[in-house]
Amino acid sequence: MHDEPKFFPQRGTSFYADGRSVRPQVENTVARNQLREDTYFYTGLENGKEGSTMPFPVTMQVLERGQERYNVYCTPCHSRVGNGEGMIVQRGYAHAGDFHTARLETAPLGHFFHVISNGYGAMPDYSAQIAPVDRWAIVAYIKALQLSQKATQADVAPGSHVEPLASIAEKDGLPASFAKPWTLPPTATYGTPNDQSFVLPTPGSATSGAPAPAVTRPSTAHSPAAAGQTVPKQ
Repeated sequence: MHDEPKFFPQRGTSFYADGRSVRPQVENTVARNQLREDTYFYTGLENGKEGSTMPFPVTMQVLERGQERYNVYCTPCHSRVGNGEGMIVQRGYAHAGDFHTARLETAPLGHFFHVISNGYGAMPDYSAQIAPVDRWAIVAYIKALQLSQKATQADVAPGSHVEPLASIAEKDGLPASFAKPWTLPPTATYGTPNDQSFVLPTPGSATSGAPAPAVTRPSTAHSPAAAGQTVPKQ
């Protein structure tokens, strides 16, 4: 046993006719947890294009699960209302996607699943953190979130009442600014070479690859006003 005959990975051998110690896999062998017969469920793509349907029925339980996972993984960037002004964005991270823009309101369901799975722009992928079934639950909740921000009385069940976010905030004792669009504080650091906001270009647009437009921000410690100097009028 001191000199036990054995095969070493990727090393040749004269035992087999093809000279390889590593044997080819048996045809049609599938590794554990890799039998993905429902391609759409795992990719969000149909014939290479983003699909527009859910792979399973959406129930209240699915929406509640999607909300819970969304609040864990998505709110730091996209915020609870999905306007792209989450807490780390307010502190200088790249502006996240606003789900209430025309582009994302009309985006197919498969688009959101594909982005969660593979990332987009400054957003990393979350395939390791979020299981496929939970990614679809988040997609369903995002669509419900989009509807909630523009819901009318006709969109809810009889007996229910649509109430503006500002009214809800007032009842909860929150400031009036809570329901208004959020803006970055003047002390936020963008982290870009030119200290300007990083804006993702629209895929296929003429401005794709062009530098971000200049963003005017109030200066802080190094401004003449901060040093007590007179600022000339422009």
